[in-house]
Amino acid sequence: MKQKIAKIVRVATLAPIIALIAATIMFVCKPEIFGDAATYILTLVFLTVLPLLAYPLQPVFPAFRDKGRSGQRTLAMIMAVVGYILGIIFALVWQLSQTLFMFFLTYLLSGLLLLLFNKGFKIKASGHAGGVSGPIVFLIYVFGPVALWGIPVLIAVYWASLCMKRHTPGELAFGSVIPPAAVLIAWLLLSL
Repeated sequence: MKQKIAKIVRVATLAPIIALIAATIMFVCKPEIFGDAATYILTLVFLTVLPLLAYPLQPVFPAFRDKGRSGQRTLAMIMAVVGYILGIIFALVWQLSQTLFMFFLTYLLSGLLLLLFNKGFKIKASGHAGGVSGPIVFLIYVFGPVALWGIPVLIAVYWASLCMKRHTPGELAFGSVIPPAAVLIAWLLLSL
């Protein structure tokens, strides 16, 4: 039973699902960040739909087809970064709000840093934990301390990941600090 609950927690807290939740909270509470519903929908395409497409598309790409969960994770990271880059282009071309541009930039920087550490340096950092910690920090930036309600979600991700033996405490902690650092870097870049 414990394993089933842990699996449900992990699926429900995939980074693209948390991106959908964070974007929806911003759209409902501060719609001026998006300007209109079309921008909100395109944001979901870039941050949620494209990254999730990695799972059904894995069998289509020969380089990832026979690599199991590892291939699935790698393709998911690549598809996510592609979505983030397209989001940045969208934000620049349509001159979206600085907050939404920063949201896309944070995701892009997080994705690139996670790819760099996981694939480049072979230092395993939990993208799952980062996919929750980054949006929490971004929502704190947008809404203030009220967004700390997201901390129990991050704790649940830690519990589920440890329960299923998907990550060590160190991998979870390292993955959790990368996206908040990306929020800070994005903020600093846009403050110049």
